[in-house]
Amino acid sequence: MRLLSAVLFAVWLLAVSHAVAAQRIVTLAPHLTEWAYSLDMGDTLVGVSAYSDYPEAAKALPQVADYNGVNFRALMALSPDLVLAWEGGNKPQDISRLKQLGFSVFLSSVRTPDDIADELEALGQLVNKERRAALLASEFREQLADLREKYHRATTTPVFYYSWTSPLMTVGKDAWANQLLAVCGARTIFTDAPNDYPQVSIQEVLRRQPALLIAATRSSAQQASVFWEPHRNILDAPLITVDPDVTSRFTLRLLPALSRLCGSVSSIRQSQTASGKH
Repeated sequence: MRLLSAVLFAVWLLAVSHAVAAQRIVTLAPHLTEWAYSLDMGDTLVGVSAYSDYPEAAKALPQVADYNGVNFRALMALSPDLVLAWEGGNKPQDISRLKQLGFSVFLSSVRTPDDIADELEALGQLVNKERRAALLASEFREQLADLREKYHRATTTPVFYYSWTSPLMTVGKDAWANQLLAVCGARTIFTDAPNDYPQVSIQEVLRRQPALLIAATRSSAQQASVFWEPHRNILDAPLITVDPDVTSRFTLRLLPALSRLCGSVSSIRQSQTASGKH
């Protein structure tokens, strides 16, 4: 019994020793900025990345990173005791340099929607916010599971999801957006693409005849539809939009937006089925 108690104490001591009583945090990606606020740690943020625009308070913080990379002079001047970095978003050489300089680095590497909950919990454990993180993660997992159950279909709806028109850019099988579509019982029409974000021709889109067009844009659906007007005699698929600032970020705000997307896909699918189009 004493041995068991000693082992448990050693495990607890090891966990505590790895926790960080962070007082000065820098985030190098917008989703990590939101995570800090979600964990009620906004008052510890001293620097953020470009496009950290949610919540509103984040806009007032100094920016230490953008698409060019990390501004090390600016970051070091802030003397952070914890840096939240994004593997896949931040340059590998910048992450390596942070570690070489002796900074404590939390590395986010979200690949699937489920990873959001897992990584938020991991961050919570690191910064002594276990309870808050566990609650948020549990709620996220439950709501995500509900969406999957509600919108699962044996036959998925073929969708053309795009973020740019010049050039025309879409998503492949393993892209983040296609994982969101999968929750909604839909799929990209370019599952055979050689990479996750291929450039395609409008002729190929017309040939594949998607049941739905989804534009990731801050423009209105009416504005986005202008691009397709010359081709409406060939493709009469309806068009909807999603806000890329929400759907492309790995944050808790994703689920309400995903719920709306799934609802739209489901409504259009039912309408098309009733009319005999698909």
